[in-house]
Formats: sequence, C-alpha cells, structure tokens
Amino acid sequence: MNEENLPPIEDFHLGKLIKAELARQGRTATWLAKQVHCTPENIYKVYRQRWVTMPLLFEISKALDYDFFKACSEYLEVGKTNL
Repeated sequence: MNEENLPPIEDFHLGKLIKAELARQGRTATWLAKQVHCTPENIYKVYRQRWVTMPLLFEISKALDYDFFKACSEYLEVGKTNL
C-alpha cells in the first residue's frame, strides 16, 4: 500500500480493510474465525469496527499473512503530514 492510494486519515477503517483482504484472498469469515479461535459473528463485528485490539489484530495478521500494523503505520504517517 502506498500513500497515493490512501484515503484521508479520518476515513481509515481497519474492519473494512480486514474484510477486503479476506475477500481478496478468497477466504470466508468462518475460515478466519477458526484461525483466530472465535466465532464468525465476532468476525462480522470486526468488519464494523474502525479499530481492533492489538492481540486480535496480531492474530488476524498472522492468519492472513498481511501486515495490518504496517497499514496502520502508513495512516499514522499520512496523518502527521495532514496536520
């Protein structure tokens, strides 16, 4: 992900990013729930959240082999330049 593809910092929504990456990989909420030891309902709740707890984000990142922390850091940097 690079800066020119990033929407404004106030539009950052981690749940939507997770949902999009899951879809890109052709995986389901049920699959992810099994990987992170929760229910599919909890994953659907994650989709609606702008932010996710660090432990859960770590598990989701491992399961999807995608660095969501890096995505957060990129938004942090964009936020600094937009102040």
